[in-house]
This record gives sequence, structure tokens and C-alpha cells, in this order.
Amino acid sequence: MLAVGAAAVTLWAAFAPIRSASRDVVFEIPRGTWARRMAGNKLEILPSQIRLTLGLSDILVLRNQDDVPQVFGPTLMMPGQSFRLPFAVASEYQFACTAHASGQMTVIVDPRPETAWTRLIWRLRAAKEHIG
Repeated sequence: MLAVGAAAVTLWAAFAPIRSASRDVVFEIPRGTWARRMAGNKLEILPSQIRLTLGLSDILVLRNQDDVPQVFGPTLMMPGQSFRLPFAVASEYQFACTAHASGQMTVIVDPRPETAWTRLIWRLRAAKEHIG
């Protein structure tokens, strides 16, 4: 009985279409980030790597809630500004990012999972990232 249930879940994960409520993936730079960093606090406010998926979650939105400007790639975001960056090509992108202690961020854009096997792998990866 347990094997039948596991098989049904696996078949669903492989063949059910993937839907997304929004294509935006939003990250905020909180107020006080720069001041806390200058005080010597080690902050990891944004992940060093962000994974997106074409056609599902392929628009990166950064919001600067900090009191000072922040740089992401070639863009200077003033306090209170947001920056939307849509991706149209699956690839790995490197950006300068002043919100990171390392000074850079990697954005990995995966192709849309079109086959049963790639949908299954995509769902397993998403579940693993969600759990931590």
C-alpha cells in the first residue's frame, strides 16, 4: 500500500503541469543593513546564490529598504527603490552586489522543466530548498 502511494506521488510529480502564482522572486535589503555591517556585524541578508526557472519564477525583484544606496550589477538602487530584472536565457549570471559581504551574487536560471523527468527533478530540488 505504501509503495502504491509513493508511486502515485512520483507519477504526479513527473506528469502534473507546474504552475506559478507569480513569476517574481522578491528579496529585500532591510533597513539598517549598511550600518550593521559597518559596526562589524556579519550579515547574510540575501543568499549568495539565487535559483530561478524560466517561465515560472524568472523575474528577480530586489527592494532596497536600507538607508543607503545599494549596487546590484550596473544598477544603483536608492533607498526605497526596487529593481526588476527579468531573465530570458537559462544560464549562470554573476553580479556585483553591495548587500553581500563577498560583494557578489550568483543567479542561476534553469530552463523550464518540460519533460516528466525534468519536472520531477525540479520539484525535488524545490522541496529540498524549501525544507532547508
